[in-house]
Amino acid sequence: MRVIATAGHVDHGKSTLIRELTGMEPDRWAEERRRGLTIDLGFAWTRLPGGEVAFVDVPGHERFTTNMLAGVGPVPAVVFVVAADEGWMPQSDEHLAALDGLGVRHGLLVVTRSDLADPGPALAQARERLARTSLREARAVAVSGRTRAGLDEVRAELDALVRALPDPDPGADVRLWVDRSFTVRGAGTVVTGTLGAGALEVGDELVLSGTGGRVAVRGLQALGESARRVVGVARVAVNLRGVERERVGRGDALLTPDAWPMTRVLDVRLVGAAEPPRNAVLHVGSAAVSAHVRPLGTDTARLVLTRPLPLRAGDRGLLRDPGRRRIVDGVVVLDARPPALDRRGAARQRGLDLAGDAARAHLAARGLVLARELRVLGFGEVGTPVGRWRADPARWAELVRRVPEEVQRWRREHPLASGAPVEAMAHRMGIAAEVAVPLLAQAGLAVVDGQVPGAAALPDPVDRAVAAVEADLARAPFAAPDAARLAELGLGAREIGAAVRVGRLLRLADGVVLGPDAPGRAARVLAELPAPFTASQAKQALGTTRRVAVPLLELLDSLGLTRRVCDTGRVVLP
Repeated sequence: MRVIATAGHVDHGKSTLIRELTGMEPDRWAEERRRGLTIDLGFAWTRLPGGEVAFVDVPGHERFTTNMLAGVGPVPAVVFVVAADEGWMPQSDEHLAALDGLGVRHGLLVVTRSDLADPGPALAQARERLARTSLREARAVAVSGRTRAGLDEVRAELDALVRALPDPDPGADVRLWVDRSFTVRGAGTVVTGTLGAGALEVGDELVLSGTGGRVAVRGLQALGESARRVVGVARVAVNLRGVERERVGRGDALLTPDAWPMTRVLDVRLVGAAEPPRNAVLHVGSAAVSAHVRPLGTDTARLVLTRPLPLRAGDRGLLRDPGRRRIVDGVVVLDARPPALDRRGAARQRGLDLAGDAARAHLAARGLVLARELRVLGFGEVGTPVGRWRADPARWAELVRRVPEEVQRWRREHPLASGAPVEAMAHRMGIAAEVAVPLLAQAGLAVVDGQVPGAAALPDPVDRAVAAVEADLARAPFAAPDAARLAELGLGAREIGAAVRVGRLLRLADGVVLGPDAPGRAARVLAELPAPFTASQAKQALGTTRRVAVPLLELLDSLGLTRRVCDTGRVVLP
């Protein structure tokens, strides 16, 4: 299915044209029919050789411009109508400004009432206006709704138009802007909208933007027929479970869960020559939200909305001046999650940043961003891949340069620590722990058991104390210093642990240390004893105490230097 909007001045024959093309009445309300104009959005559809086409018949009267914007916002193409007997009119300008601001490039110019006046002057006038807009390539045809002359040509041009429209992505995230909501007896809440891309299926779970709550798709209709699955582009009616009619309305959106950022602050590019007022109305999709406008650069601005909307980079919208009742600018979303402007000159610098690549500017402002978040924000592949993250190249280079300094600083502050923990390094660098590991690796620093190993040297006071112990052990290799001697030297558990890690001491048990060569020396002494020997004999041969002998013999057993051969005896293994 393809979806096309109509546009043009009030009473120029838009609804009549749709009625002739489809055989359906697009004006829904009795008030519309009584007054002869489209107040709200009308819908009708037909089949062309190229496929089914649904029309969104939008209001033409100036008072109903907001409803018109709700209609043209979500659709990719337009039939622009100008009456031959009246020519170009003020509302024609308003509608064309909206279409140009939204960047609508696919369209057909239809000059109606060709039986009442020569269509040539109106056609020339319309072509001149369209030539300065995104619809400059639109083809044109004249038609009479009364005589039906030119209707076949309209159908042929429409068929060519819809065939030229780009194919939407059926796997895209769903964002269905709601343009109507009502209750159907026996079914409950029903909403309608234009599905621009992606697919909806009965049973799907979606997020309602207005409440943030989850809703389920209970049923679907497209072109008046029930369906299990609908692929965009399509006009759809969605029967929802999980929300009351009063909680959903025009301007809300049904969203793929966790796929769209809800934002009240966004940076945009202005598409138009007018300077927007400080207070405007932003129209996106079917939503109309008041916005405060803060200029950033010559063609960029920050919008602060009164309520959040689901927006991504690349989305298009319109700024309307509510006081003067006119469209002042089209906007293109550049960043739906921009950095705060909390420093003097930050707004001007932000404008300069946005003059380049907005995605790279976003990454540069944040340094490191999850790749999934970049996708949700509508940005492409940017930055240096780091696992699940993407890094700004300049920021990453700065981190690589800085991390060895931070490791050395940690070692100076914690001289007795076994190493610098990855988590501590991540905290110091202001990054996630999972990013710290590849960062340390790129800086040439190994990670062992979750930390960067400590330095091989001991702090000077500890080095002197350990040297004193080494001197004691040189005189009596198996006479481990007692607690008083260790305390005298200032060797507590942390200091001893550091000496053990650098290979200066061997810890047999808490408070029991020998030299690192003690096992080999002990095995050579014990090899001179008659086998098997007892622990008491070993103690005497080594010239030590039971406090040392028992854990030393257990260590020799674990190293394979000795082996128990009975309850009380051991032998030295060759």
